[in-house]
Amino acid sequence: MLKQFLQFAIRGNAIDLAVGVIIGTAFGKIVSSLVDDLVMPVIGVLLGGINLKDFSLPFGASVIQYGSFLQTVLEFLIITYSIFFFVQLFYKLRKLDNDKPFGQTKTNTELLLEEIRDLLKEKKDDE
Repeated sequence: MLKQFLQFAIRGNAIDLAVGVIIGTAFGKIVSSLVDDLVMPVIGVLLGGINLKDFSLPFGASVIQYGSFLQTVLEFLIITYSIFFFVQLFYKLRKLDNDKPFGQTKTNTELLLEEIRDLLKEKKDDE
């Protein structure tokens, strides 16, 4: 069982997944800071200094804090849009990198086909 675990852990997929989780966690902190430290203060100023977390409704002996819920929903929407924006930006940059006319790299299929072509030429020349 230990041998199987080590094979699983050393496989590229597990390591790629671990790297993805670490990067995702760091990115999540960046986006949370963006929302908490930059976007929400601007929204607060635009709303006249209103802090949504302060909105509440007394309900018997309890208090329903619907403002905190609204704040969380708004933060979720901003975080989701931010992630969407960065993913779209990443794909555009990746596409630009692939569309470069100079220094084009050949795919494995193209390289194999060229190798087969060259071998066939050599075989034809030997005959």
